[in-house]
Amino acid sequence: MTELVTVFVNARAVRVAPDATVLDAVRAFDAGEGDAFAAGTRGVTDSRGLPVVPMAPVHGGAIFRLVSARAVRVAGAE
Repeated sequence: MTELVTVFVNARAVRVAPDATVLDAVRAFDAGEGDAFAAGTRGVTDSRGLPVVPMAPVHGGAIFRLVSARAVRVAGAE
């Protein structure tokens, strides 16, 4: 059996497969938020506040925060 890795979404620990994506982690946190992230109506940033794409891989201990999609668009324009 594959060991799961722990990542944090909005300060809550979630356990996902080692080959999981950010989208998988957000869906493990909250399915509705995962759907919004996939649809582009929510965004996610990493621990540094940089936007991440849904298909980016996760790693153990990664920290992600849900933000408005507008906040991600503004940050990406800087």
